[in-house]
Amino acid sequence: QLHLTTSEKNELTRCLEMVQNQLQEKESEIKREISEYKDRLLQAEKEHQDALTEATQKNEVEIEACHEKIGSLEHFISSQKLEIEHLKSNKEQLNNSLTEANQALGELLKAKVR
Repeated sequence: QLHLTTSEKNELTRCLEMVQNQLQEKESEIKREISEYKDRLLQAEKEHQDALTEATQKNEVEIEACHEKIGSLEHFISSQKLEIEHLKSNKEQLNNSLTEANQALGELLKAKVR
């Protein structure tokens, strides 16, 4: 009976060691996979951050270019408004001169008729 019990104990010990070894292998495999996933996650985060930084810089450059274009267009509009005012003033002066010339012509024609 003692021999049988000792054999069973030895068999159970051997089985326990085998299960413990399998668990240690599985734990090592899981730790390795976790490490790989962490590395991949860090790489993905770095790539995402790099892309975000690049996009932000590109947008800042485009925004600055737009601000410059807006400033240029505002300057152009301002100069065009001044030109329009200048042309209106010239038109008014020409109309006044034309009116005066027509009046003078009218008076000359009246004088000629007399």
